Amino acid sequence: MDQPISPFTREQLLPKEETLEISKEKGALFIGIPKENSFQEKRVCLTPDAVSALTSNGNLVLIESGAGDNASFNDHEYSEAGAEITQDRAKVFGCPIILKVEPPTLQEIDLLSPKALLISAIQIKMQHKDYFQKLSEKRITALGFEFIKDQDGAFPAVRQLSEIAGSASILIASEIMSITNEGNGLLLGNISGVPPTEVVIIGAGTVGEFAARSALGLGANIRVFDNSITKLRNLQSNLGRTIYTSTMQPKNLQKALMRCDVAIGAAKGTNRAPILVDETLVEQMKSGAVIIDVSIDMGGCFETSEVTSHDNPTFIKHDVIHYCVPNIPSRYARTSSVSMSNIFTPYLLKIAEDGGVENSLRFDKGLKNGLYFYHGILTNKSIAEWFDLVCRDANLLIF
Repeated sequence: MDQPISPFTREQLLPKEETLEISKEKGALFIGIPKENSFQEKRVCLTPDAVSALTSNGNLVLIESGAGDNASFNDHEYSEAGAEITQDRAKVFGCPIILKVEPPTLQEIDLLSPKALLISAIQIKMQHKDYFQKLSEKRITALGFEFIKDQDGAFPAVRQLSEIAGSASILIASEIMSITNEGNGLLLGNISGVPPTEVVIIGAGTVGEFAARSALGLGANIRVFDNSITKLRNLQSNLGRTIYTSTMQPKNLQKALMRCDVAIGAAKGTNRAPILVDETLVEQMKSGAVIIDVSIDMGGCFETSEVTSHDNPTFIKHDVIHYCVPNIPSRYARTSSVSMSNIFTPYLLKIAEDGGVENSLRFDKGLKNGLYFYHGILTNKSIAEWFDLVCRDANLLIF
């Protein structure tokens, strides 16, 4: 019987002498922030205030001209905060540390310096094998910010963006319902003597919770559905009040959808969002009702959902208005940028304080959780299984 091939050599597996704790020496970071060129991506990773905090601590920040324009941060603000502004895109990508919202394209990876540190989203389901192979060839160390954990074991970046998407879903629904936007002319809220707006929220996670907060704040009646009793209980506890909650029982869901003015799809799945509302149910909804499918970035939880864009965000099917735009936080680019900047800045300051990302990865398990490439070696098991690549344990690489 053939012995399985080990990814490690015999020398790598031999016991090594114990290394005493290495003293941490503060270092200066050189961070490059390129302009986002992905479709309808308007956010930027750092605000001028964050840049000021970094540069005042001895770090260097190089920003591509116009990187913050779509988030209402101009070059002058960044320059006054201590950043260097350049028109040369290749120069920005040549920095030792690259900070991006979206993952770089294959052309942008070509511009990266060998052994650079890349901090960006990964978006596994939208990637190709070539992306990871190119990072490996350049021996890049890469961190996916959606996988970085905080001290409580939560994913701060995911939660922050989910909070924005949840709150925004109600505001977007309110806009669509206006008669000037071809809606049914209802005001989303509760006006004396007028029956309140009925809102159905499918999914009791972070998106569902903040959609519920916004809807309640406007005075709407809400009904929240989820198959997790724990999530429903936590949602009521976090809201501090008793609301209508139910598991995904077909009759209850059908009645709620037939009566509602707004339906929010906030259910998530492992690989794809589950389809919880079929086309037959959508046909039974009121004429002029609005569906906001926040889960569309994972396929959508309404069977009738189809991906739309910020330029053409809605379509009508069975007399129901559908809003199915992925990346809702980009619609509120300034708020999203401030939110992301609040997450990145402490990590960057800590990396500088520790003397580089190597030491930070040794001491910060939450940061290490976001690591998916270490000097060109893939360290994320999920990516390895998804794209049939060889993976190694980061703990065996970082001593």
